[in-house]
This record gives sequence, structure tokens and C-alpha cells, in this order.
Amino acid sequence: MGIVSTILGVFGFGFGASIGLVIGYFMFIYRQPTDVKDPDVRPLVEQDSKSLQRLLPEIPLWIKNPDYDRIDWLNKFIELMWPYLDKAICKMAKKIAEPIIAEQIPKYKIDSVEFETLTLGCLPPSFQGMKVYSTEEKELIMEPVLKWAGNPNITVVVKAFALKATVQVLDLQVFAAPRITLKPLVPSIPCFANIFVSLMEKPHVDFGLKLLGADAMSIPGLYRFVQELIKDQVANMYLWPKRLEVQLMDPSKAMKRPVGILHVKVVRAMKLKKKDLLGASDPYVKLKLTEDKLPSKKTTVKQKNLNPEWNEEFTFVVKDPESQVLELSVYDWEQVGSHDKMGLNIVPLKEFTPEEPKVLTLDLLKNLNPEDVQNEKSRGQLVVEVNYKPFKDSEIPDGVEDSNAVQKAPEGVPEGGGLLVVIVHEAQDLEGKHHTNPSVRLLFRGEEKKTKPVKKNRDPRWDEEFQFMLDEPPTNDRIHVEVVSVSSRMGLLHPKETLGYVDIYLSDVVQNKRINERYHLIDSKNGRIQIEMQWRTAS
Repeated sequence: MGIVSTILGVFGFGFGASIGLVIGYFMFIYRQPTDVKDPDVRPLVEQDSKSLQRLLPEIPLWIKNPDYDRIDWLNKFIELMWPYLDKAICKMAKKIAEPIIAEQIPKYKIDSVEFETLTLGCLPPSFQGMKVYSTEEKELIMEPVLKWAGNPNITVVVKAFALKATVQVLDLQVFAAPRITLKPLVPSIPCFANIFVSLMEKPHVDFGLKLLGADAMSIPGLYRFVQELIKDQVANMYLWPKRLEVQLMDPSKAMKRPVGILHVKVVRAMKLKKKDLLGASDPYVKLKLTEDKLPSKKTTVKQKNLNPEWNEEFTFVVKDPESQVLELSVYDWEQVGSHDKMGLNIVPLKEFTPEEPKVLTLDLLKNLNPEDVQNEKSRGQLVVEVNYKPFKDSEIPDGVEDSNAVQKAPEGVPEGGGLLVVIVHEAQDLEGKHHTNPSVRLLFRGEEKKTKPVKKNRDPRWDEEFQFMLDEPPTNDRIHVEVVSVSSRMGLLHPKETLGYVDIYLSDVVQNKRINERYHLIDSKNGRIQIEMQWRTAS
């Protein structure tokens, strides 16, 4: 009977359990629960305060803050590129981490630390918005908001004392608001020399950690301790104003910083050809260093002389001796009309030996075309003495930190005085009544300087530098900046008109050593001009 009872009991349990599962399945499928309600979909303006507070963290930043722009295109790009970015980032991370690990492990008597697996998973990070700052300096500042809830698999194997331990990082979450600065902006690909990264607030970092196969974060108190430790360590290294610097190019080469001084002495000219119909010519020499934004330098005019002697010295700042060329042109001065060119020649700087003075006798040419038969005709000779003096390593400015620093005034500046440097960068929204060929006219203490005109352009860019040598600081002075337009057509009807002007007081320049501002032009509807000024002293 015992065996029969056991068999019937097992059979009854199996039959009852089967019937119960079938009934429960049909009740689950076909019975409608009474406590489930349709979702309440309402606009945000109709939500109560508690609901808004609950939803606020999930609202994208570009909705809450108008200063942030929506960048869905960037998120889509990262999503499509993530399989390749994952491999590239992991490869770069290993390349950076391995030398650091190799340097540190001997201190702790560890045999080796190796990456067994390293992947960032299939879930890419997303940017909730980006804020871009506009400055007058040669830089680009961005503040993206990063959120990443990824599924990486990072396994590190540590070997020490004949033992082996594995550490695995899983389920990483990072919420951060970095500030990314690209500076200086340069005219060479990738168009910026350095990347600076700072954190504007402590990041949120959450992750799972398995040690020897067990979840280490489940230990009471360890999770919060590790999370706060990581936040503090990252903040100590990169919280603004501290920053991470990544150099992509040599800043001195990218910005073409000064590397030396070229001393040129114009000695004399010989056997010049007469240009005037009556009498001899009135020659002078114009000197220009290529890739130099400063105006050409000129000697004095020697009246009625075909064999003039000047013995005048000039200096030029050299930025690239391999590519820069010294241009020398001899002109015949005319009281009325344009000056006649008597001849020219060039001297590449790469032909000079540093610190070795060299006297050159140059044949004057009609032009620089070697195949032009007119260059065979004798036009006279020009004698110059040239000496290139490169800076010593300690004298070459380095680093982007000093890109906006004010240089010291050159030798020869009067004691108590200095050098006022005015750099005319650009203008926007200029508008003339009859023509818009803007150039800038600077008037300071009776001395006038002009930029080159830019034809038919309402947003011209000059980037021209002008210098005024002063015996005393211009504390109570002002400089008159005027934008003018001259018609390129012949005729006397509206040949010249003013597009706007501004008077800039120089007390701030003397006090701060440097200003770089954008000024609204008077007598212009919307015109603006960007002027940078520096006050350079010997001390």
C-alpha cells in the first residue's frame, strides 16, 4: 500500500501542478487588471511642481538653457563611428597607460599588470548640448555636456608573488561638463596647436567592480568611498582652472614665432640709370621681408644722384629663415605721380650663415622672371651688408601660455618711454553709400599710418601692425581710428567717403599693457572694428 500511495501522490501532484499552470496562464493573459491606468500625457506647462522636479533631470540641456545648442548630428556621427572609435580609443589608452604602469609597478613589487580585455562596449556616449564662447583671441572655447551609460568590459590581470588576480570594470556611467579650448588657432591643419580640457564641476562616475570574480562594490561602505575618491582625484587634477593639455603641433612653428633678427645695412648703389628726362634720378631703397605684416621700410631719398651712398641700417624679425626672402627695390622719387621702379632683387634668408656678416653686391633686375631678356640689360648695382642673428634657446618664446603676453620693447627705446603697437585685425558690417573698399587710417600725435585697402568687402580683415616710438607713456592721449573707402573707378564723383570712426583713449593700454577689443564705429549704422594695442617697455 505504501508504494501505491506514493505513486498516486506523485501522480496527483504532477497533474494538479499542470492544471494549475494552465489555469494561471489563461488568467494572466485574458484577465484585465483593474489597477492599471492609461499614462497621463500632458504638456510640461500643465504639470505640477513635483512632477516637474521629477522630470527635470531628464530634460535635455538645450531645452532648459538657451545658451546651449542642440547637437543631434554629433550624436548620430558618434553612434555610426562608435565601433571604430572604440578600437581607436582603447588602443590609444593602452599606449598611454602601459608606460605609466611599467614605471610604477617596481615600487610595489608587482611582477606585471596587463590588460586582458579592453573594450568600451556597444553603447556610445551622447552629448546633451554644447555651449560655444566667442572671444577676440585666437581660440575656440566649447562646453559640451556629456552623458555616458556604457557597457564596457575592462579586465586587468595583476601578477605578484606567484599569485594572479583579476580586476574587472563593468557598467560604467559618466556624467561630466568639460570645457574644451582649442588654442592657438593657426593657418595649418588641423588649424589649432593645442587642446586644453578642464572640468567645470565634479563629474559623476559610477561603475561595477569585480575582484576575483566577486562584486567588490557590494561591500558595505566601499561603493560610496570609491565613488567620492574618484571624484576628488579627478577634480584635483582637472577641475577648472586646472586643465589637461594635449599638444598636436609645435606652437612655435605653428604660430611662426620669432626665431631671430636680420640686420640689413644699405650701403650704396652704383651705376643707376637715369629716369628723369631732365637731370639725374632721385633714388631710394624699399626693403620688405616676405611673410611680414609690417609695412616696407625705406631709406632716405638722395637727390640727383646715380651713385648714392646711404649707410642706413634696418632690422627685421625673422620667423622662418627657410622660407622668408628679403626683397630690395630701388625707386626714383617723384614729386607728382607714382614713383618709377629702377630695379629690384631678392635674397633668400636660407643662404645666410648665422652670426656671419656678409656683403652682397646685387645686380638690379627688371623683374624676377629668369627667362625675361630684359633682365640682361644693366640697371645698376646695389651693395648691402646682411647679418642674421638667431635667438638663443632661452630667448625663444615657447608655450601657448604666453601667446597673449606683451613682448619687451627693442633696444633703443627712450628711458621712461616705450613702444605703442597697434594691430588692426578686422571689421564687420561696413557699408558705404557709393562704394565699400575699406582701409583704416590711424592718426596719433600728428603721425598718420594706413592699412592696405580691401576692395568690395563689408567684412574686411587686415591683420596689419603699426608701431609708434614714444618718449613717455600715452596716459592722457587718444588715437583716432577711421575707416575710409576710396573709389577704384576714375572720376571725381564721390571718390572718397568715411565709413565710420572711433577715438580710443590709451590709459587702459598703459595700465593693462594690452587690450584687444571690438569697437562700434561712430557715423556707421552697424559697423564694428577689432583693434589690439600693446604698450611695450624695456622693463
